[in-house]
Amino acid sequence: MENIFSHDKECILNLYNRMNLHIVKGEGSYLYDDQGNKYLDMFSGIAVNNLGHGKTEIKEAITKQLENYIHLSNFFVSEPVVNLAKLLVENSFASKVFFANSGTEANEGALKLVKKYGKSISEDKVEILSFYNSFHGRTFGGMTLTGQDKYKESFAPVIPHVKHIEFNSIEELRSQVSDKTCGFFLEIIQGEGGIREVSQAFIDELLLLSKKHNFLIVVDEIQTGLGRAGDLFAYEKYGFSPDVVTLAKSLGGGLPIGAMLVGQHLEKVLVPGDHGSTFGGNPMACAVGESILNTITKENFLKEVKAKSTYLVEKLKEMQQGYPHVIKDIRGRGFIIGIEVGQQANEIKTKAIAHGLLLNVTSGTVIRLLPALTITYLEINEFLREFKNIIRGLENCHDSVK
Repeated sequence: MENIFSHDKECILNLYNRMNLHIVKGEGSYLYDDQGNKYLDMFSGIAVNNLGHGKTEIKEAITKQLENYIHLSNFFVSEPVVNLAKLLVENSFASKVFFANSGTEANEGALKLVKKYGKSISEDKVEILSFYNSFHGRTFGGMTLTGQDKYKESFAPVIPHVKHIEFNSIEELRSQVSDKTCGFFLEIIQGEGGIREVSQAFIDELLLLSKKHNFLIVVDEIQTGLGRAGDLFAYEKYGFSPDVVTLAKSLGGGLPIGAMLVGQHLEKVLVPGDHGSTFGGNPMACAVGESILNTITKENFLKEVKAKSTYLVEKLKEMQQGYPHVIKDIRGRGFIIGIEVGQQANEIKTKAIAHGLLLNVTSGTVIRLLPALTITYLEINEFLREFKNIIRGLENCHDSVK
């Protein structure tokens, strides 16, 4: 077989740092390479494969819809599209749904909605706030919302009237909002920002100010939604309903789809012609989404996710006590967990491959764990055993240097 890596470099724009693995199969919580090696997948396609690889129900949903049609366009109603929208409405604060192709496109839709909402009140109500270290996508709108200069400094100027504040800073929030503010975009748990969770105090203040200044709260649940944080939506923990929520990643189980969920008071802000998408709400992706929602909302499914997450975090904290020079902090909830390991993060990621683990690094210093929500206790123990072996070696190196 010709070298797929050389063809990849020859034919595809070099925008990604590929791992030196040729994956040929996925099954459950595992990926297999072309050499027959087996790896416990703690990426889950970056929180996409919430139900693992090769799920029978997902294959069946694709096959069933494939026999009917793959695409119609939004000139026609489509049963899987309507069914998925209905499930999202029934299981959230929302009364209506708009489907896109990705998370950043869902955020673009939310940006337009927020801007139009603001201008319907006042022509100068156009300012939007977001957090530093946030990540909301790579289109111009999503990139502008993202509070990290490294993603946008080569493409300036970005969209005007977007300001950023320090994460969880109530003082900065109070100083920056005004009657010109039309929206605040936030992740409940910052993924690219190192798995940091918003505080209840910040949410409480945000709610008060949103009522005082009449601006919308948009929660980006692209990574945290649909069970990833232990609840169906990460915002549920805080006892409030956002105005808008954006989704993607796990919604399509591997097929591209995004969604913007809106509250009843916003149903009529956007009208025909204001926004749209040729492929948004692809019937096959929506059929898969329906299957995934039906699985995640089953009785006890999310209880099991929380129980397994609690077990994993407790074991990691025990490990931290034994290897404090390597493991500096453990953050997150559900199955979005960050292990702060400092500058050794990429070394750990590389060593993990030889131990049959696929790990991701975020924010430069954090091992980000995003396993399938269906990971078993046996598989969690496998991860803990191999991860401990890696950490032990690094701790021993630290002790020998001393």
